[in-house]
Amino acid sequence: MKNSINLKIVLFSSVLLIAFSCDQSNKKGDTKTTEATSEEATATTLVGEKQDNYSPYVGDNYPQDVYFGDTHLHTSYSTDAGMVGNTLGPDEAYRFAMGQEVTQSHGLKAKLQRPLDFLVVSDHAENLGLAPALAAGDQALLKTEFGKKLYDLMQAGEPEEAFNVWVKAMTTGKDPLKGSSFAKSMWQKITESAEKFNDPGKFTAFIGYEWTSVPGGSNLHRNVVFRDGKDKADQIVPMSAYDSENPEDLWDWMAAYEKKTNGKLLALAHNGNLSNGLMFDDVTMSGKAIDKDYAERRMRWEPLYEVTQMKGDGEAHPELSPTDEFADFETWDRGNFGPEPKTKEMLPNEYARAAYKRGLAYEEKLGANPFKFGIVGSTDSHTSIVGATENNMFGKVEMLYPTEDPEYRMDEVIIGRIDATDGSDNKHRAWETSASGLAAVWATENTRAGLWDAMKRKEVYATTGTRIKVRVFAGYDFKKVDLVRPDFAKNGYKNGVPMGADLTGNAETTAPVLLIKALKDPDWANLDRVQVIKGWLDAEGNTHEQIYDVAMSDGRVVAADGRCKTPVGNTVNGKEATFDNSIGAVSLEAYWQDPAFDPAQRAFYYVRVLEIPTPRWTTFDAKYFGVELPEGAPVSIQERAYTSPIWYTPN
Repeated sequence: MKNSINLKIVLFSSVLLIAFSCDQSNKKGDTKTTEATSEEATATTLVGEKQDNYSPYVGDNYPQDVYFGDTHLHTSYSTDAGMVGNTLGPDEAYRFAMGQEVTQSHGLKAKLQRPLDFLVVSDHAENLGLAPALAAGDQALLKTEFGKKLYDLMQAGEPEEAFNVWVKAMTTGKDPLKGSSFAKSMWQKITESAEKFNDPGKFTAFIGYEWTSVPGGSNLHRNVVFRDGKDKADQIVPMSAYDSENPEDLWDWMAAYEKKTNGKLLALAHNGNLSNGLMFDDVTMSGKAIDKDYAERRMRWEPLYEVTQMKGDGEAHPELSPTDEFADFETWDRGNFGPEPKTKEMLPNEYARAAYKRGLAYEEKLGANPFKFGIVGSTDSHTSIVGATENNMFGKVEMLYPTEDPEYRMDEVIIGRIDATDGSDNKHRAWETSASGLAAVWATENTRAGLWDAMKRKEVYATTGTRIKVRVFAGYDFKKVDLVRPDFAKNGYKNGVPMGADLTGNAETTAPVLLIKALKDPDWANLDRVQVIKGWLDAEGNTHEQIYDVAMSDGRVVAADGRCKTPVGNTVNGKEATFDNSIGAVSLEAYWQDPAFDPAQRAFYYVRVLEIPTPRWTTFDAKYFGVELPEGAPVSIQERAYTSPIWYTPN
């Protein structure tokens, strides 16, 4: 009997070897897959290749789970948070993210439905820790003339005047506390808190901060994330916008840190929609045209971009993508932080999809792509509270805490406090604030190293606050049966590439195949559809985009042009702020091959997953407080996820 079993294994192994050998003769790109029938594929997972160990999982080191977190949270250590009412520091922020109940600055109790897996406390570097130091009467601060002035105003019961004094000082671009030991001591308190709450395998507390460059009122902020612990991070004091507003100087500072400490850093830009055309500009801040060195340095230090957060969504814009009915989502496009009005000419330099397309043209011209970034979502909350869901929206700045007073909760001006120079409406009010978002990371483990490395290789995606699970692989030889393999991910990594990665090919390369799986947030809404967004560069140097609906719920069909014309429906009851999952799908999957592939054209593919409509946070508030929705506020929205692209490059 034993010999009979061994003979069967030998014979079956021979069949597999023949299948592998035949497949190598096919002319494809640089990712190979096995040509196998459905029966053979299933058998492969049961018997597999010859193993050195009985366990088939020995040696597996690919990401097997997705981790949800926030790479952009402010505490009272950010002066624009602490001096306007936030009293919660990094400790409370980490505890809340870990699922513990905390008391919000106005006395309300708050808790997440489910804990996060990781958090980056990213307080502004500019006078980091000023507010709690004033509250504590910090001696290093009181020894400075500026610190003593602010302290006296606070003691006199004039916190608003103290904040205005700080704002005025900051706008000069000169650090009012330069030369004091204050910055170093506050930074070390931040790193101490991260060390205290970092629990490898359970919860990751990253060390990080925000560099707050705002030239002329245009947003060029970057969040800097450390792979390292306190021992290395404490060897420096974070570079701030007082030192320079030029991103290239930030990259130099990051390089110097790595050389000094042997540590590792990466940065994430965000809110190109408030940059008035500077975020993805054609020139550097010094006015020089982008060159290959700039492109390579930018992607070396900024592999990720925060595409959705409280101040609007930055994936696409309806003016740039007029055939995309889902492009006008939580759109903030009236200006920057200053009085400069927004013009249509600025928009292509502000949105991720447009930047991806222009990046293809740059790569063709320069041999390097300055906009080849992965994407995440995060909150940019200034309350120490990660509130990313519509039904648990504690406001993203302290004066927007839950209250029935619509003057603050709904009508407060967030952006546009200085009137636009051309008289246009540049104001964004509190009700327009988004509950977004979350960063989703496919990593080998929930540790600083595991998550950071996944961010660096761009195996990440963004959600607008929901916890949709999305997985994508691209390759040249995938078969439909690969969607139902029990070793779906293992096969995907072995024979293709994940989100954030690259495919290459030659003149004989066949069209790539995308394998896509999406699973609903178990505590929220069903899925409407899965889409593939393709961008490409033609032979004349023009860029294009095309949207394909590749998986639909409720039996809806896709037309010949790749689009589904039938909406999913809407179960939202606006008066009661409810919805139900009687429509949509729990999960969707797709085997999709590009029908218009040209192996000579550079291209990218990313996936967008849409939920069915659900009540917006303003609708929940209207019901809870018994107030009317603000004029213009939508009753419902469709939450979504965006994956990092997979890029195709002809050899």
